[in-house]
Amino acid sequence: MYIVHFGEAGKMNKEERRLLLGGKGASLAEMSTDLGLSVPPGFVITTEAFHRFYNEGSLSFLQKEITAAMSVIEQNTRRSFGDSNDPLLVSVRSGAPVSMPGMMDTILNLGLNNQTTSALAAKSNPAFASECRSRFESMFEEIVIQKGNSGISHAPSDVWQQLHLAIEAVFYSWNSPRAQTFREVENISDDFGTAVTIQAMVFGNTSEHSGTGVLFTRNPSTGADELFGDFLPNAQGEDVVSGSHQTLGINEMENIAPEAFKELVKVAHSIENATTDMCDIEFTVEEKKLWILQSRIGKRTPIAAVRIAKEMTDDIDFPLTRIQALHRLTPDQLQAALDMDHVSESSPPIAKGLGASPGVATGQLVFTADTAVEESDKGVRVLLIRPETSPADVHGMAVAQGIITATGGLASHAAVVARGWGIPAVVGVTTLSLLEDSATFGDVTLSEGDVVTLDGTSGEIFIGNTQIGESETTPAVETFLTWIEETITENGIEIPPGTSSRDRLQAIQSMTL
Repeated sequence: MYIVHFGEAGKMNKEERRLLLGGKGASLAEMSTDLGLSVPPGFVITTEAFHRFYNEGSLSFLQKEITAAMSVIEQNTRRSFGDSNDPLLVSVRSGAPVSMPGMMDTILNLGLNNQTTSALAAKSNPAFASECRSRFESMFEEIVIQKGNSGISHAPSDVWQQLHLAIEAVFYSWNSPRAQTFREVENISDDFGTAVTIQAMVFGNTSEHSGTGVLFTRNPSTGADELFGDFLPNAQGEDVVSGSHQTLGINEMENIAPEAFKELVKVAHSIENATTDMCDIEFTVEEKKLWILQSRIGKRTPIAAVRIAKEMTDDIDFPLTRIQALHRLTPDQLQAALDMDHVSESSPPIAKGLGASPGVATGQLVFTADTAVEESDKGVRVLLIRPETSPADVHGMAVAQGIITATGGLASHAAVVARGWGIPAVVGVTTLSLLEDSATFGDVTLSEGDVVTLDGTSGEIFIGNTQIGESETTPAVETFLTWIEETITENGIEIPPGTSSRDRLQAIQSMTL
């Protein structure tokens, strides 16, 4: 099966959907079909097509199916691809069966050329059309042309050629260096491959009544049962997830788009109840109308993972048992939750940003991902400091003790990857300005190699090594430890005296389903 429309996945079970459609495609199918949410129409080119493409090196086997699938989107949107009056524009996105946030490629606003840009300007306004064209050409240049697989030197005017080249580029991005690095860190099989989602564009950058954002159904740093995330008015989604813009807190959306915010709150509860887990949700508001673009199980810190599992087990609205909760955490995550440090209150900070991923990290400042790897290979503990991170930085992020960025919010690339990997991070340090070889925090200027400490809980940054406060066990962790002991007793699991909590959890997970 090579192409599946969102509404055609109803007969598949969740695992079949995930493996064939990828996480993104499976989620879109579930949200549009099972939950009835407002999802822009689209279809998925499956992982089976990916494997055939890699075997044959060509998309020729898909030409007719792609044309037919696009005609369905045209019917649903009442727009035509390449039309000079009311053109359909689409996004082309990757979607592996296992979450790899930002590691593969995406192209937005595909379908723009001179004629369709003029049509878009006539339907909206010239500034909006020009911004969309510029964004499309920039992404197409970076993803399709510069990476050398297309053999062309500019974005073609033929929109169908644009589409086919974009699909190929997304397939090829499965084996990009950053994707390979991420899979190595996460221990993800190279055999999965990626699906490609083709979806009608909706626009968050049409006016101040529009916007885009990422919502976490719970706080991914602490696990608190509260809405958490970023919103950016008059912008497209890449502006939020890239970390290139300073965003607003999600609650500020209520003042800008109150009806859409009210609907988003309902969507959050609906998706969380359907998955029985914390999720992150990418969304766009187009002229006050809410559209849901993606949902997936959200990356969270070890402390948050414990609290979410504990509180969902206690909540009658979630069918989560204690045994299932104990399987939600890896033994290493439990140990990390027990070892979470913080900086002593007696240490004066030089700057403060957003605490994006908790924990304390001390190291020498480095300004590029390549330098982070070089210094780490020498045994140096490093902190990677960037204006914002991108997927191209993951090799440096993977070896860094901590991460600092000047821009970006709590749903930025740096924040999401750091939380998923358990790396302390501070983002959105507005007083930070960076040059090639120096970092200035307000009136304090530091150079590469200077030692800095960050506290990813408080968002504070300190010069040098600082005094570390003792780890404090949270109430949720205390409860989790009690459950471990009760489960060991109830199941008669033999544990040698002095066995660590980490190994006790591992013993439970190896003996229970």
